[in-house]
Formats: sequence, C-alpha cells, structure tokens
Amino acid sequence: MTGARPRRRWLLGLAALVAVLLVGGGVVVATRLAARPSPAASPGPVADPATPTSPADTPTPTPASPTPPPGADLTGPLNLLLVGVDTRVSVPGWEPHADAVLVLHVPAGLDRAYLFSLPRDLVVDIPAYPKAGYPGGRTKLTHAMSYGSRVPGDRAHPSAAQGYELLRTTVSRYTGLRIDAGAVITFGGFDKLVDTLGGVDLYVDQRVVSIHRRPDGRLRTLTGGTYTGPQMVYEKGNRRLTGWQALDYARQRYTAGGDYTRQRHQQQLIRALARKILDQGLARDPARVEQVTDALGDTLVYVGGGRRLVEFAYALGGLSADAFVLVGLPGDAVGSGGSYRGEQLLPVGRQFLAAVRGGTADSFLAANPKLRVKT
Repeated sequence: MTGARPRRRWLLGLAALVAVLLVGGGVVVATRLAARPSPAASPGPVADPATPTSPADTPTPTPASPTPPPGADLTGPLNLLLVGVDTRVSVPGWEPHADAVLVLHVPAGLDRAYLFSLPRDLVVDIPAYPKAGYPGGRTKLTHAMSYGSRVPGDRAHPSAAQGYELLRTTVSRYTGLRIDAGAVITFGGFDKLVDTLGGVDLYVDQRVVSIHRRPDGRLRTLTGGTYTGPQMVYEKGNRRLTGWQALDYARQRYTAGGDYTRQRHQQQLIRALARKILDQGLARDPARVEQVTDALGDTLVYVGGGRRLVEFAYALGGLSADAFVLVGLPGDAVGSGGSYRGEQLLPVGRQFLAAVRGGTADSFLAANPKLRVKT
C-alpha cells in the first residue's frame, strides 16, 4: 500500500495455505505415494538349465516391505499455530506485529479439526526472551512477535523467526497446548492465491463497508490519518470474491462486533478456501497444488519443529472441509484507571481451552453451541 499507512496482509494467505494444503495436500502426498511402484522383489536364484526344478525347489519371492509415507507416524493430537504479521518493509527497523493469531487443533485420530482465534490485543504474560534482550512482561499478545524479533545490535533487521519463537512460547503457555508446527505470512500473495483458484465463494454475514478500498479495487486516499473517496461495500448474501476483495473483506475490523467479527470472517474465509480446494479436486492434482503454493512465494515461513510440511500434509490427508469446526472465543475489554489495556477471554472461552487440553472439545461445544462459528 502506498501512503502513510502500508497494507496489513497478515494471516489469510498463510492460513489458506496451511489449513487447505495440510488438508488437501495430504491427499496429494498419499496419491503420489500410492501411484509410485513398489520396489521390485529381489529375484530368486536362477536354476541351472540342466537341473530340473520342482515347486519345492523354487523359492517363494518375499514381498518388499512398503516404505511408510512421511507423516504416517503422526497420530495426534496436533496443534498448529498460524500467524499473520503486520510488517512495513518500507520503514527501516519496523518490528513485525502479530496482526492475527489462530490455532488449528486436531484431536487424536485426526478425523476433525478446530480452528480458533486469539485476539491480537489479548493481555497475556510474555516470558523473558534473552535472545532478543526482552525481560518479560504482561502486555498484548501482538507484541510478543515484535519483542521477540529484536536483534541486539541490529535493530534495522528484525528477525521474524525469533518473533515467532517467542509468540509460540507465549501462546503455548496461555493455552496450555503444545505447539507442533506453525507458519507465518507477512504480506502479499494472498490475492494471487485466491485468483489462482478462480475466486472464492463466501457467505457475507453482515454488510461491510471497506475503509481501505474503492469499488474498483484501488486504494482510498489517506490524508492526515483519514481515508477519503468512494468505498467498496460488501452486501450481505452469497458472494464470489476475487483476491483483493477477499483480503479486503476479511481485514475490516471497524464493523459491528469489531475485531471479534474480523476473526470470524477470517475463519469463514479459510474454510471457504478449503472447500474450494476440495471441490475442485485440486488436492489430487500435484501440478495445480504447486501452482497455488508458488503464488505465495517467499511470503510464507513454515516452522515445523523438525517435521517437514509434507508430513503434516499426509497426517491430515483424511480430513475434509466439513471436518473443520470454526470456534469463536468471546472476550471483552480490560481497563486500568479508565484506559483501555487490551482484551481478555470470557470464562466460557477459557473453559473451551481447558476442554481442548482434556480432549473433550466435542462435548463442550455440544453444551455451548453458540461458540460455533456459522459458515
């Protein structure tokens, strides 16, 4: 984005890739392995033509042991951390902020998945991180990424990998969940991803007026901190959105419900993309999958804790878009002396996290159906 306030292109391309390709891509991995011919069995000894043979003399070939596909040993539960980063590359030394933080929880058995967001302004305890010279403190979750990214002696070149490490530790401690893998996206690439898929079909659940875009997709003019000019409007109903429209729609936070509405829209878009991938049969077309991943280029950073992306892809290959349960965790503002400090989850949100830890998310959601996000 040109002007004083660059575009924030956070989570969506990342989550689309991870949540979609870890689901659909698993089928690709499995298909490739199934199509690969098994190593030929070692031939038995060749009989001397002058020596007659009998069935008893003919050794029985021993079938070759199949090579387990990568990720076959992953049985769950799994927790993937999906992070969208607000980074302003045009500003020297700008520290990346976690503009969106989502967790994909897959219970043991890997037959379903729960996707939930943590508010970027959630007030949490961020542990000390000596690598970045951060002493620790209680502040907004979004800052874990920026504080962790600091490189002592080189503030002009923050490290997103370091930032992710501190954010992962913070999220793990807050939720009580072990984080098995994750990914970070900066900006760019998401609109290309959606356009590569031919757009995305989404139910717009409320009228949304864009702060950032004009109806033709051009950026609105920013003068003195205020946007001016015609505005793109997303009317309620079933819509097919192009890349820039999908990104713009899901980043709007100045709507009824504020950032919690934005979290819901992000989750709905991720699921819609997953359905698009599966409905197109894209997961069974390796060339098309590569085309989609290429659309993101180097905007994606994958962190697998020693595991390759294809391993998680295979492990989750049995999931479908319908197996994704979107969960909205309600919260409210935290104040101090009349000033806004951030957000906190309501008790029912914290209880959901306890249910996830205890393996009872299904029964908890059955008893608290309002937490399920409609798609």
